[in-house]
Amino acid sequence: MAATSSSSPIFFLTIMIIFLIQSSNAAYNVNVMSYGAKPDGKTDSTQPFLKAWSSACKSTNPTTIYVPKGTFLIKAVVFGGPCKSRIVFKIDGTLVAPSNYWNLGNSGYWILFSKVARVSIYGGSIDARGSGFWACRRGGRSCPAGARSISFSWSRNIILNGLTSINSQTIHVALHHCNNVRIQNVKISAPSSSPNTDGIHIQSSTDVTISGSTIMTGDDCISLSQGSKNVWIEQIGCGPGHGISIGSLGDYQNEEGVQNITVTSSVFTKTQNGVRIKSWARASNGYAKNIVFRNLIMKNVGNPIIIDQNYCPDKKGCPHQSSGVKISGVTYRNIKGTSATPVAMSFDCLSSNPCSGIKLQDIKLTYNGKSSSSYCKNAHGSTSGTVIPRSCL
Repeated sequence: MAATSSSSPIFFLTIMIIFLIQSSNAAYNVNVMSYGAKPDGKTDSTQPFLKAWSSACKSTNPTTIYVPKGTFLIKAVVFGGPCKSRIVFKIDGTLVAPSNYWNLGNSGYWILFSKVARVSIYGGSIDARGSGFWACRRGGRSCPAGARSISFSWSRNIILNGLTSINSQTIHVALHHCNNVRIQNVKISAPSSSPNTDGIHIQSSTDVTISGSTIMTGDDCISLSQGSKNVWIEQIGCGPGHGISIGSLGDYQNEEGVQNITVTSSVFTKTQNGVRIKSWARASNGYAKNIVFRNLIMKNVGNPIIIDQNYCPDKKGCPHQSSGVKISGVTYRNIKGTSATPVAMSFDCLSSNPCSGIKLQDIKLTYNGKSSSSYCKNAHGSTSGTVIPRSCL
């Protein structure tokens, strides 16, 4: 058979078919301003953002939703799935919440991604303008429940990279029933006096990686609640805040456990706690096991290492029962620095459910230039290498 000439109609038809196939699979861009979003910080751009999302979600092509420079005002919004292909949010601008905190109502969220997969968010800033809400809370007035700034619920294959979140009403970033999530290079900031402004909160989620981030809040830098499994946390700058916490656990009788958690290569600066595991003294089927804290630096931290099975903030409304949460297999390795209190290590466990399998290796925590002390109650484990303060296990 003779070869097809490059000038023949069949050749050009073949090239056109290849081009159409490639074009059908190509990604395309959606600019929120083309749907009416205004970068003036005053015009409500909620509907334009939703229209851009709807267009991207319906597309069978991978789509980038672009938010250009400028300030965009959006109210409580749900970006819902499932969608037909990958979606990327590329944010060069800033998203701001309404100045009146009541406008977010009692929904519990500001920006919510629900039942989505293969969604990536790159760059940008979000400002929830939480100061009015905090003042309401501190004043004891009638206030809404408060909104989490950006949440992912029942979602998988998520990337959050390079986002800056400031002044959230409550939690800045929340994961709930998610799988395969990567959070990296984020900056989170709220005043140390702001109540319940956790940086990143994880619940009922698996295969989560958090890395290369700076978190300054009025509550936990990162909190891991029931059902947190296979979580890797590294290179975090934490402080001010309450440290990195597993718990509080024991909220419910039938509660998912926490397991396979690693916190490594991170620095805690003037935080209330360093690495903490906390549970209510309440009947529960929950547990925390296979936990590793390693290669950490503490700089003037209140409680660098702490397990508390008698968790009772403000000593009010506590159940005063025996904790059903079983804590086991917790390793502390190469943790050094300074404690702001004399007791640098505290393991307060219950006789009805002792902590077991605690391992201490190469710990050096000083207080006022001298050796600190440790406290143990119903805690069992082993020690290796140099451990300062002296182990009480």
